[in-house]
Amino acid sequence: MQITIAGTAVTRRRVLALAVAGAVGITGAAVLVGALHEGRRSPAPGPSAATSGPAPSPGAPGIGDPLLPLAGNGGYQVRRYTLAFDWRAPRTPFDAGATISATATQALSRFDLDFAGNTLHTVTVDGLPAAAVRDGDELVVTPSKPILRGAAFTVRVAYTADPTRQRHRDDAVADYGWVPTPDGTVLCPQPDGAKMIFPADDHPSLRAPVTFRITTPPGVSAVAGGRLVERVRRPDGRTRWTYDSEQPVAAQLVQLAIGRFTVVDGTGPHGLPLRDVVPDDLVNGTEAYRSLVPEHLAWLERRLGPYPFSRYGVLVGDTDLPVALETQSLSVLPSADLLGDRVHAERNLVHELTHHWTGDSVAVRRWSDLWLSEGHAQFYERLYSDTHGGGSMEEAMRAAYERHDQWRHDDGAPAEPTWPTLFRQIRYDGSALVLYALREEVGEDTFDRIERAWVTRYRGRAAGTADFVALVSEVAGRDLKPFLTPWLYGKHTPPMPGHPDWHVDPVGT
Repeated sequence: MQITIAGTAVTRRRVLALAVAGAVGITGAAVLVGALHEGRRSPAPGPSAATSGPAPSPGAPGIGDPLLPLAGNGGYQVRRYTLAFDWRAPRTPFDAGATISATATQALSRFDLDFAGNTLHTVTVDGLPAAAVRDGDELVVTPSKPILRGAAFTVRVAYTADPTRQRHRDDAVADYGWVPTPDGTVLCPQPDGAKMIFPADDHPSLRAPVTFRITTPPGVSAVAGGRLVERVRRPDGRTRWTYDSEQPVAAQLVQLAIGRFTVVDGTGPHGLPLRDVVPDDLVNGTEAYRSLVPEHLAWLERRLGPYPFSRYGVLVGDTDLPVALETQSLSVLPSADLLGDRVHAERNLVHELTHHWTGDSVAVRRWSDLWLSEGHAQFYERLYSDTHGGGSMEEAMRAAYERHDQWRHDDGAPAEPTWPTLFRQIRYDGSALVLYALREEVGEDTFDRIERAWVTRYRGRAAGTADFVALVSEVAGRDLKPFLTPWLYGKHTPPMPGHPDWHVDPVGT
């Protein structure tokens, strides 16, 4: 995602979310919510007599990410989300539902969903009422009978969605979750805001296809990441929009927007379908910079290989939030980014597009690996700007080098963030500097082969820092772990290869 702090462009990212349940009515099967005290987990039922193997047990409430231990959930794998919104008006709660198709990876007595806020109505598992209780941001679901290991099962959650729900961070992310616009909403679910929008398995390494079903009033459109499958005008004048994500997507990269939009279709390299979604009164004002996207795609493909998804587009957000976000196949850019100067607009456009290779296609394995996502996006943003008259990359990297010890002191080394410092400048230019140092060490040709190998080998998969270091050494033909380790984890910034005249400012200056 791209943000501006004190006039300086800074990048950061995020996904988002929605909710579903065409088959789930708000007054559907009863759930034992009121019978269970808020914040307490329900007891697990005993194993079925027909069950063989280990007795059913609770799925873990998180996948154990050191920075966010309760992100994601254990005991099952999501096969598809179907999310349904019955949208009524801006900033107004509305009926919503989520259908989650999953496969048990253990015998389950109960399991968790990441789900924060929103008024819960009913939960069913395989059509039968299930007990459900909130435990912080976890929704703990106890089915009426245990789920066998390897069994497919379906969870339906009916609730009232609140499009005013946001949370705040003191880093580049700022406010996230639902992002209101004058006539609707866009989503900013990064880093862990998807759970404010729909019940999810909310960790960047976990992905599943998503079907979106959104009903809107007359004159109001709905768009989502992926392909428009169906648009049906109902007798009451409302319209139901159905979208399919086409590829699996992490919860933090889901996008849904509702409002009065114009959809501008186009074609990118190799016939790639392009779709921009623009508020009606901003179509002409943003066209000059949006029209540059095919050039950006071609430039990145020459460096990173084929674009990894089925379509791409820019969603222009009519919002004051100073952020841009790489939601999968439909990046969000605030209107101000596309109404200002060209250098700033192109940097943001290239940054979010780069994420579709590094961050969206190659997902981070753990949140501490975020430098791989933001560092790559910042590196290619700077490189593009350097080659298109937008400022010297070497000067930008030298400035980052001078500040690097201070950034490390304040916010941790690039691969050692804390949760509060996750989206600080060390993860942007500070992490792009690591890649710049690697290129200076191995040479441009070897660096380009490393980059192409990285996005090719891990396409559609999650990978982490150790994977990157191993691949770098493999492609370069020598052990580069001793070189990269102090850059990624050290207390002090190492010497920059090829630039003995570069110096790091002392901490506190």
